[in-house]
Amino acid sequence: MTARTLAELGPAVARTELHSLPLIARGKVRDLYAVGADRMLMIASDRLSAFDVVMKDPVPGKGRLLTQTALWWFEQLRDGVPNHLTGAAPESVVAPDEVAQVRGRGMLVKRLTPLPCEAVVRAFVVGSGLKEYRASGTVCGIALPPGLQPTDRLPELIFTPATKAAVGDHDENIPFERLAGLIGVERATEVRAVSLRLFQAASDLAAARGIVLADTKFEFGLDEDGRLTLMDEILTPDSSRLWLADELAQGRIVALDKQPLRDWLAGTGITGGLEQAALDLPEHVILALHERYARAHRMLTGQELA
Repeated sequence: MTARTLAELGPAVARTELHSLPLIARGKVRDLYAVGADRMLMIASDRLSAFDVVMKDPVPGKGRLLTQTALWWFEQLRDGVPNHLTGAAPESVVAPDEVAQVRGRGMLVKRLTPLPCEAVVRAFVVGSGLKEYRASGTVCGIALPPGLQPTDRLPELIFTPATKAAVGDHDENIPFERLAGLIGVERATEVRAVSLRLFQAASDLAAARGIVLADTKFEFGLDEDGRLTLMDEILTPDSSRLWLADELAQGRIVALDKQPLRDWLAGTGITGGLEQAALDLPEHVILALHERYARAHRMLTGQELA
């Protein structure tokens, strides 16, 4: 059901405060807590980031939508590559008075050695890729056919890795050769192959549900045996561009992701920095983002958020 006011969405969880587990770090969206030496509790808050800046206004329920969507995808793609989930309930490792902070938005995961990159796969040229393409005809050094528009599907999927920036810094698109220099040729080749395979499988699943997967980013780590392992979140509206298929068939992009927020911010002349972080978002902007994320979750999983 579409909420008409923020009050209908309930209170937001902008920050978790657990006393039973040591805090490791707070990312743009997730709070990370240590569970012994080999596990980690990852909690998706309702914080909102855009242009690599965490904004003042959270979006009630956003963290639960991200977590439940990601968990659905991990289940669908579990045969494609190992992932970081332990299978244990996140509520089981916190104190009784902390369960409400964790329920529906927590994942109990293995602690991995993260690779210093984001594995981006694109089926269309949009976002930062479009800027490079219009300037040089390439994306991450990959030459593409001339005259492509954002609504034109690429002849084949392209793998366009990026560096993983710290909070407040910007990710940087890099060519495959630079990725190979960071993590080794063999590992980079594996990351590329796995990412392309996962994207194709996810694209097919999304298409059957009326959604076009335009692009996404995967993050990987290595387990104690050095195996490539899928981690963080996957294929959510925060990390992907998800478009309505029936609209794209008419030559229109109608997004179920974060891009309309970026467009709204750019329309105000703000694309990052302290001014954006202090900006008061209008209620209709917050509600619209929640509804896009909720619609993506409904269409993909066939369920309302519990």
